[in-house]
Amino acid sequence: MSDDSAPRMLWQPDADDVDRSRIAAFREWLRTTRDVQVDDYDSLWRWSVTDLEGFWGAFVQFAGVRFHSPPQQVLADASMPGASWFPGASLNYAEQALVPAPGKGDADIALIFRREDGARSELTYGSLRSQVAAARAGLASLGVSRGDRVVALAPNCPETLVAFLAAASLGAIWSSCSPDFGARAIADRFVQIEPTVLLAVDDYVYGGKTYDIRSTVDSLRAEMPSLRATVAFGPVSGDASYDSHRHSRPVRWENLLDEHADAPLEFDAVDFDHPLWVLYSSGTTGLPKGIVQGHGGIVVEHLKALLLQSDLGPGDRFFWFTTTGWMMWNYVISGLLVGTTIVLYDGNPAHPDLGALWRMAAEEGVTYFGTSAPFIQSCLKEGLRPGTDYDLSALRALGSTGAPLSPEGFRWIAAEIGADVQICSVSGGTDLCAAFVAAAPDVPVWEGEISCRALGAAVVALDESGNECRDEVGELVITQPMPSMPVYFWNDPDGSRLREAYFDTYPGRWRHGDWIRITPRGSCVIYGRSDSTLNRGGVRMGTSEFYRVVEAFDEVLDSLVIDTSDARTEEGELLCFLVLAPGTSLADLEPSLRSALRAQLSPRHVPNRFVVVDDVPRTLNGKKCEVPVKKILAGADPERAVSADALRNPDALAPFLALRAL
Repeated sequence: MSDDSAPRMLWQPDADDVDRSRIAAFREWLRTTRDVQVDDYDSLWRWSVTDLEGFWGAFVQFAGVRFHSPPQQVLADASMPGASWFPGASLNYAEQALVPAPGKGDADIALIFRREDGARSELTYGSLRSQVAAARAGLASLGVSRGDRVVALAPNCPETLVAFLAAASLGAIWSSCSPDFGARAIADRFVQIEPTVLLAVDDYVYGGKTYDIRSTVDSLRAEMPSLRATVAFGPVSGDASYDSHRHSRPVRWENLLDEHADAPLEFDAVDFDHPLWVLYSSGTTGLPKGIVQGHGGIVVEHLKALLLQSDLGPGDRFFWFTTTGWMMWNYVISGLLVGTTIVLYDGNPAHPDLGALWRMAAEEGVTYFGTSAPFIQSCLKEGLRPGTDYDLSALRALGSTGAPLSPEGFRWIAAEIGADVQICSVSGGTDLCAAFVAAAPDVPVWEGEISCRALGAAVVALDESGNECRDEVGELVITQPMPSMPVYFWNDPDGSRLREAYFDTYPGRWRHGDWIRITPRGSCVIYGRSDSTLNRGGVRMGTSEFYRVVEAFDEVLDSLVIDTSDARTEEGELLCFLVLAPGTSLADLEPSLRSALRAQLSPRHVPNRFVVVDDVPRTLNGKKCEVPVKKILAGADPERAVSADALRNPDALAPFLALRAL
């Protein structure tokens, strides 16, 4: 479909590359084995969301999902919530990740580990399988069995991955937090799921410093009476500083593996929806919700995303910058499912400078580089030229998530990384550990737009009346179930919290809480959270549009915009909080900001006030706290509006609390 108003196309698939892609192989497989004719991405997507049983049933066969007992059918119940996928099937995530297959031979490299201080290691699939076998036997010796919870306060390193795969192989339930989380934030997540074993690092490295967290581990152990054992690892020698409390001294990781070095690698078959891991909501307004996802749902969803959307497989080196406290850790390690080499990085992405990750990518020959939109924006402002300064010739795709990627960010990637590198901007959520809107090997990249709706994701935009709209901004709603939707929330026996989170607004349909526009080309633009919309004089606008204008100024390091209006009052103030570069005067900058916002957005979206702050409040995963701050400024009890323990920088709330008092 031609569209004269379409933005500039920054990348177009090469016909030969498309012919060699896995998505092309899947279409041909459908034609020859299922008599399904889908000639392009759009027709494949439409089939995937109108014939759920046909699509997912065909895909698990094409992808080679290893079922121990076969499913009785694909989808027994398509209602939301409560969809019943592949009833009767049993499998194990760890087996799918580790079983020998092309690209997973003993000598093939499974993972490469890099740390900011220069530490490097790698594991072959053979070594990884041996370590998982030993760790599995070790965990079993500590009393871990099916359904028990194994939690990790650990960095993004090989030991954490091995422990996860070992727990999954037993049918135990995994959960992890990054060691830089505060003690209360960790306890709020782990205590509620009553773990059997805690895996904890002694210390971690970040920004050129080493942080000893054994005292945090001690306090955490004291709050978890369900613990039977603690396993400690890390460079700190000995464990003299650990208090015993009611537990024995921690078991050292290396000793646990040595004691079970000859253990066989085995996998316990579990039901399709047996819990694999617990992820968490941000916890900004209360105890974080424990989001439980199943073995089968994650296996098939991640296989689809990696094979078809990302075209990943043996020979690729797959990297995404993340910590163990963000869903992207769970996603990047799934590269093992398709036989790719995963690259794990631990540390500050800007230490000793913003070129650190790009240097690493060049040295390791990364083919798919994943990061966040704020990181891209930082590189843009810093004037980095990675494509010139480093050998990124192996790189074919660059992924971005965590926030909307601005058109300027798209242009910077094309100009400074390479015009032949596919820009894979994606958006989804912890709730499914998946993307709803994504990229594909056979779909172009348009400046400022996410290329397509993901296969199997029935994404629509709904207007205020609940009707589907096209090429207009509306609520992002999913109308059909997806396999990795939560099997339940922890401690939610009647499912009421799950229904309230996603299904109360549009019964039977999943409301995700984002503004989205779906273009006539099938591409998408995300405009930010729908509950933090800027509604000025009846003109609604997502916050991402505002940030695009304000943060384009080099003098602005960060910003937060709050519309204090609500449905019960007259229009409130529009407030813009700015973190300014050293030496910047607001008085000098403000006229330019006002002029730019008036010209690029509208006169109604020029703030009533600009306020300088030292920092913008962010969640532990780095998302701006728009809604909690809006509630605080509206007069809500600060302790009910936001939990300081859920913030990366609790002190950043101070100026907002002071403004509220006025």
